[in-house]
Amino acid sequence: MLKLYGLSNCDRCRRARHRLEASGQKVEMIDLRRLADQGGLEEALQHFMAHVDWSTLLNRRSTTWRGLDDAERLDLDQTRAVALIKAHPSLIQRPVLDTGTQVLVGKAVDDWPA
Repeated sequence: MLKLYGLSNCDRCRRARHRLEASGQKVEMIDLRRLADQGGLEEALQHFMAHVDWSTLLNRRSTTWRGLDDAERLDLDQTRAVALIKAHPSLIQRPVLDTGTQVLVGKAVDDWPA
C-alpha cells in the first residue's frame, strides 16, 4: 500500500490521491498536521530524509515560509530545518509519496509512476 503524506485541504494532495486510486493503487492518506499532533512527524521526517535531502522537503514557496522571521529563514542547515518543519508541518513540500522503496516529494502528479 502506498502512503501519501500531505494536508487534507491541499488540492495537489487530493489530486495525487485520486490519480493513484484511479490507476488501481491502494493509498493511505496521512495528514501531516495530525501526524505532528500524534507525535509521529519526527519518525516520518527521518524516513523521508533517508531518501531525499532536507532541502527537497522544505517548501520555500509556501505561505508559512513567507510568514517566518528573516532570522528563522537564514543560514539553514538540516538541524534547524527539521526543527522548523516540526514546528510548522505545512513547510513540507507536498505531496510526499512513500512507495515502500522510494520517497517522491512535491513532484507534479502527472510525473509520478502510476
